[in-house]
Amino acid sequence: DGKIREGEESPLKPPRTHDKTMTFAPDLSGTSFGPKGGGGGGQKKPMTQEMAAVREYCMGADGRNKAESTVLLHVSHSNLKETFFQEIRLDMHMTVERVKHKLEFHVGTSAVSNQLYLLDENKQVLAEMEDSQMLGYYSPYDGCTLHIVDLDPHSMSAGGWLEDTSLVTKYEISEEAYAKRENTYRNFKAKKLAEDPSWTYQKDLAERAAKNPEAAARAGMQPMGMAKPKVEDDGYMEEEASKVKVGERCEVAGGRRGAVMWVGQAAELPKGWWVGVRYDEPVGKNDGSIKGARYFECEENYGGFLRPDLVTVGDFPEDDPFADLGEENEI
Repeated sequence: DGKIREGEESPLKPPRTHDKTMTFAPDLSGTSFGPKGGGGGGQKKPMTQEMAAVREYCMGADGRNKAESTVLLHVSHSNLKETFFQEIRLDMHMTVERVKHKLEFHVGTSAVSNQLYLLDENKQVLAEMEDSQMLGYYSPYDGCTLHIVDLDPHSMSAGGWLEDTSLVTKYEISEEAYAKRENTYRNFKAKKLAEDPSWTYQKDLAERAAKNPEAAARAGMQPMGMAKPKVEDDGYMEEEASKVKVGERCEVAGGRRGAVMWVGQAAELPKGWWVGVRYDEPVGKNDGSIKGARYFECEENYGGFLRPDLVTVGDFPEDDPFADLGEENEI
């Protein structure tokens, strides 16, 4: 009848929430997230156009999309010489005091003992930050560094106690006590040498690999007599490399996915052709450079150089951690 009875919500008003903020709920019908979605091992349904747009907005071109008021800052610490936190996401509207409380969970320095400085990309001081000011007051930009000076002389990180392992008392055992033990490497080695005077641990590993090649391959071991020869041909794997193009998506050994960033030969690598890959996750070994020579740009531990036969190009989109979420897994 068009009237609003007691206890009912007006159709012209947004639903009430406890914090009086509106939440956006995209239409998930037709996807594996929706009320009639697959899940539970059934065939996945394609995302709706709306859901795909939301995902593209959140991820961005490189998976690091952010709001206009968000800044990506690095973090360094006066006591932690080997520790460096990359790309902490912070909102410009946060007060410096709130930023300090957030950083406390990362480095352990309390907000009271934290003197915070803003550094530029060359590690030059831009400002000494005050608790009452908002982060945006200092106009930080992506790539700047928040440097923490820990003023607490009794801090856990003082004197290198969180990084210098030489300060930690090691377990020691006397020669007499060790000799009394039966299950030791020394006894194992003596037994093997008694059976075969030419025995070595490397030889033992190679023999085991020869008995079980599949297990050896999974463990990265080479069966005896099958060691890889040193590559002397500059054109090694040139044909395989010709099938890999820069910009293509790929999957490499171990199921790691990424994008091809470089194909070629490098003086810093063994002879032959190589492929430079920027991984989607920090599962690599470098930042696109080898021994100081840069071949492509990426973050630390996101890059890797592989032989072309270990790289498969094709339709390998980024893994979606929520792709298999079924209705029974939703709350």
